[in-house]
Amino acid sequence: MDYLEIKQNFEHHGFSTQLFSTKEEACCYLVDILQNQTIGFGGSETLKEMGLFEALQQKNVVTWHNRIPGLAVRKLANCSDVYITSANAVTETGEILNIDGTGNRVAMTAFGPQSCYYVVGKNKITPNLSEAYQRCKNVAAPLNARRLGAKTPCAVKGDKCYDCNSPDRICRIISMIERVPMEMKCEIIFVDQELGF
Repeated sequence: MDYLEIKQNFEHHGFSTQLFSTKEEACCYLVDILQNQTIGFGGSETLKEMGLFEALQQKNVVTWHNRIPGLAVRKLANCSDVYITSANAVTETGEILNIDGTGNRVAMTAFGPQSCYYVVGKNKITPNLSEAYQRCKNVAAPLNARRLGAKTPCAVKGDKCYDCNSPDRICRIISMIERVPMEMKCEIIFVDQELGF
């Protein structure tokens, strides 16, 4: 994997980029640059594994529906000046893909905050859009459905997407960010470790 080429592709699309060897280094970077902010978190095992919520809470107001579930908390997070999330997949050519059930995460990466930060482990980098989509549907979605206790075929069998019509289906909205949305600052923080789903 050529991080220099990936970095150049994302920067060509308007993203700022950072690369860290470990999740601890990435966490320290975000703690250093984000202070006295209102910060919303998207649902993310990556952020959980980093301990980022607790670290940023020391000097910021951080809202995360993983800590206090519910629509009201998701709406509050969507009023933040800064939004932090991960991605289900990114491409080496510079695109970001996410699948969402309620739409809060994909909405905030497209419109709303002044700044959006993506933290992406090396396991989420794919060569192209086709493989990124397959990763979203057949890796990230089944693992997230299982984590959420969904009663979907992918969660029960845990092997792939079945394109179900279950009321618990979490594959409801798929977004692809090709360029930084107008009037938003976006930064991708690559971590040379496997993180999240």
